[in-house]
Amino acid sequence: MKPAWKAGLGLILIAALVGAWPSRPGGAQPIPLAPGGMLDIGDEPGRVSTEETVIAEGPYARQMVFFRSNETPGTVVIHTAERFLYVVQPNNRALRYGIGVGREGFQWSGLVKISRKAEWPDWTPPPEMIARQPYLPRFMAGGPGNPMGARALYLGSTEFRIHGTNQPETIGSAVSSGCFRLANGDVIDLFDRVPVGTKVIIRQGANI
Repeated sequence: MKPAWKAGLGLILIAALVGAWPSRPGGAQPIPLAPGGMLDIGDEPGRVSTEETVIAEGPYARQMVFFRSNETPGTVVIHTAERFLYVVQPNNRALRYGIGVGREGFQWSGLVKISRKAEWPDWTPPPEMIARQPYLPRFMAGGPGNPMGARALYLGSTEFRIHGTNQPETIGSAVSSGCFRLANGDVIDLFDRVPVGTKVIIRQGANI
């Protein structure tokens, strides 16, 4: 079954996962939006989303696009306002991924490098997040039910990461505490393409 999500979020293909993702009452329903268009949804430890989960259709599906840039091929460029992550390719092209970004007050910009990478990373919510959401676990081992998803790419010395998610319906929305999330299948693809030391440019403006 292919769920129908809120317009603009794209269609989620749950490959090899039918029956494994917790169902919603009455079948697939649109996710409720908070004022300003941000999803009114928090982290859900324990919700299962395996590595096969990808964005298959719509604007947030992984695709090659025209991208004018002076950056070296392989550079990662994140456009927060657009909800896209680009991996620069030769000849004014880029591989584009749909992402979820930080909600209002948690967005940022800058120049960093990928300092390390991890498969099925553990999750330790920082004290500030625990203060806002005291129901969260203090530690959660990596796995399909972990909100960090299948892979994580750590951004410099910051506490922020590019990582997977067990909530792929949030791709295209501003929901995080500053990290950038991709569907598990997409973050695995990105993980395999970009090495430690890759330059990452985070931009908030809409213009490329």
